[in-house]
Amino acid sequence: MKPLPLRLSVLDLVPVMQKADSHTALGQAVTLARTAEKLGYTRYWVSEHHDMKHLASACPEVLLAHIGAHTEHIRIGSGAVLLPHYQPVKVAEAFHLLATLHPGRIDLGIGRAPGGSAHVTLALSGNFLENVRKMPDKIRDLTALIEGEFTVEGERVTARPVPPDSPELWLLGTNAKSAAYAAEYGTGYVFGRFMSDNDGAAVLGEYRSAFRPSRLLAEPKAIVAVGAVCAETEERARELAAEGAGWLRSGLPAAEEAAGSEAAQAQGAPSAADEAGEGGPPEKADAPDRRTLIGTAGQIKEQLHELQNLYGADEFLLVTQVADYAQRLKSYELLASCIIGPGRQ
Repeated sequence: MKPLPLRLSVLDLVPVMQKADSHTALGQAVTLARTAEKLGYTRYWVSEHHDMKHLASACPEVLLAHIGAHTEHIRIGSGAVLLPHYQPVKVAEAFHLLATLHPGRIDLGIGRAPGGSAHVTLALSGNFLENVRKMPDKIRDLTALIEGEFTVEGERVTARPVPPDSPELWLLGTNAKSAAYAAEYGTGYVFGRFMSDNDGAAVLGEYRSAFRPSRLLAEPKAIVAVGAVCAETEERARELAAEGAGWLRSGLPAAEEAAGSEAAQAQGAPSAADEAGEGGPPEKADAPDRRTLIGTAGQIKEQLHELQNLYGADEFLLVTQVADYAQRLKSYELLASCIIGPGRQ
C-alpha cells in the first residue's frame, strides 16, 4: 500500500552558532523561515529558552512578529511558550495581537518545562514547581481566553485585540501527563520525540483515546517533533550530527541541563518532569541516535514513513541541530526536495 503523504514543519531553537552573535542568529532565523516557506514546509516554530549561551530566542512572540513581517503564508508559532512562568491573559493578548497582524497563520504552542537554569527560573517566576502545579488552571484559563469565554468574578475579560481567526492551540510534551492535559482541554498535541525516550506511540494513543472535543478542536490532532540531520551522504550527515551535538553541549552548563530545558533534553539530559517521576516506559526499539534521524534524504524519508505508521501522525516538526547555518539550510532543502517535492516550492 502506498504510504500517505508527509507534511514537514520546522522547529528552530535559534542557535548562536560558533563565532556568530545573537544578531546573526536572529537573521538566520528569518532566512530559515523564508526558505521553509519557499520549500513548502507547513509551519515554522521557535522555541523559548532563558539565559542560554548558544540560544537566542527568549521571547517567541517578539521574534514571531518579526518573522511574520518577513514571510507571507507559512504558519508561524511557538514551540513552546513556557506557560508556568506567565499569566494566561498576557499570553493570550500577545498571541491575539500576532493573529491580528498575521490572520490565519498563528500557532500558540505551550509547554511546562522551565527553559533554563534554576537561577534564571527563580528570576522569571519564583517557585517553578508551584507554578507547574497550577498548569491545569492555566491551560483552562488560556483556552477560555482564546474562546472568548473567560470571566473574573462573573465579569467577562477579553484578550484584545480579537483576531479574525483564533490561534491554533497546541500543547508540547514528552509523556502521558502532558498528553492528558492536551486531551482534557481539547488542544492539539506535539510529542517531542527528539527530547524523549518515552514510548511515543503509547503517549499519542492515550491522547487520542482521552480526547475531549472543544470549541477550538473537534478531533485529536497530533504532530511529532523529531531531530533530523540530512546530507548528500550518510557519512557526512553523521559528521554534521556529531559536530552539532558537541557544539550545543559546550554551551549548556550542568545546572542548565538538570533544569530540563528542551535543548538539554535533546542532548540526553533528563527533563524536570522525568526527574519528578512522570516519565513513561522507554520505547522497545532503543538504538544509537534514536532521537535523531541521520542520513540521506531518501533514508530519512523512509524512517519518517516508519514513524508515521508507528505514531499515526502525518506531520513532523523537524529540528536540525548542526554547527553551521549553511549546512542547516541544506538539510532542510534536501528533505523538502525529496519529500515535499518541487511542485510545492
